[in-house]
Amino acid sequence: MTRRPWVALPPLLLLVACGATDSGAADSGAADSGAAAPAPVSAPTGAPALDVEVVLDGLDHPWDVAQAPDGTLLVDERAGGLTAVLPDGEARPLDTDFDDLFAEGETGLMGLALDPAFADNRRFYTCQGVQSADGAEIQVIAWTVDEGWTAATRVADPLLGGIPVNADSGRHGGCRVEFGPDGALFVGTGDNAVGTNPQDLGSLAGKVLRIDPQTGEALPDNPFTDVADAADRIWTYGHRNVQGLAVHPDSGQVYSVEHGPDRDDEVNLLQPGADHGWDPVGAGVYDESVPMTAPGAVPAVWSSGEPTIAPSGATFLDGEAWGDYDGLLLVGVQKDTGVLALRLTEDGELVESFRLPELEDTYGRIRTPEQGEDALYVTTDNGGGEDQVLRVTPGG
Repeated sequence: MTRRPWVALPPLLLLVACGATDSGAADSGAADSGAAAPAPVSAPTGAPALDVEVVLDGLDHPWDVAQAPDGTLLVDERAGGLTAVLPDGEARPLDTDFDDLFAEGETGLMGLALDPAFADNRRFYTCQGVQSADGAEIQVIAWTVDEGWTAATRVADPLLGGIPVNADSGRHGGCRVEFGPDGALFVGTGDNAVGTNPQDLGSLAGKVLRIDPQTGEALPDNPFTDVADAADRIWTYGHRNVQGLAVHPDSGQVYSVEHGPDRDDEVNLLQPGADHGWDPVGAGVYDESVPMTAPGAVPAVWSSGEPTIAPSGATFLDGEAWGDYDGLLLVGVQKDTGVLALRLTEDGELVESFRLPELEDTYGRIRTPEQGEDALYVTTDNGGGEDQVLRVTPGG
């Protein structure tokens, strides 16, 4: 695979089909009649123009990106592999061991997060499919990387195991990792297209988990630590396929992003112990005709309406340099190719939604937007070795 670093290039128009390349995007269909109108593409008055440049090219389904304190970007790809993009623009594949990677359909090497103390411990975390003699599952693995950005070594293998995977198709594998303001590690999982998983408190599938990043154990204040037959690592349940997690930089609130079935995609404000409503048992084994949020469950703060858009990774913009964009929740869009911006109140209520015009239908499917130390970084998800990492900054 060829990886080509790019610097200060104009936006590239991708001449590729923007249809779904995995079932997660394809399974977002029509919504119910009460759905909201599509978000406008034009930005609000007073919003800054955005400059977009390509910093890395030649990738295949890059899933996540994180920026280290020294400015280096760490990028992973679903089929396996980690690449460091140094501050001078050099792209350096890391020497890593992915011999046991389970990569099938939507599952593979997925979420990526740097430890809050990365500058001291060089530690980071991946969420990935793993194939062993006992079968396939999803695991969170802790790694360290050397100071020269040449090799990554597993140091907790796994930190957390036992997350179910759909071994036949890889469908609904999740899997996002994100640190909370208190240093806890959140893990968003998929339901594996098994109808009983989201509501089963004994299963780690279809959940958001909250663990100690050093031990992989549950935090003592997790909501199900004293509940019989419940997995104590669970923070919330009733999820279909958690594709994004984002933490508000001021309030510390944690939001999840999920694909819907034949109705609404969702953004949810997570509440400890809450049921976020996906219960697809219905009349069959996996009944995707049921509503995304069952009656009585915690409602979403945003739903896609019709048509659905297959949202993915998410991040909050933070900093005065973003002007009127400061504080927005940005969500990658795969089915409708772009980035959705949501303005939320301190209570998580939706104020407005719109699409970032500079990224609309220009780079294809967007997997992950991620606020870095010096810019917004975005990964595309078109496949075929045509994917990129974009650097987005407010214009002067």
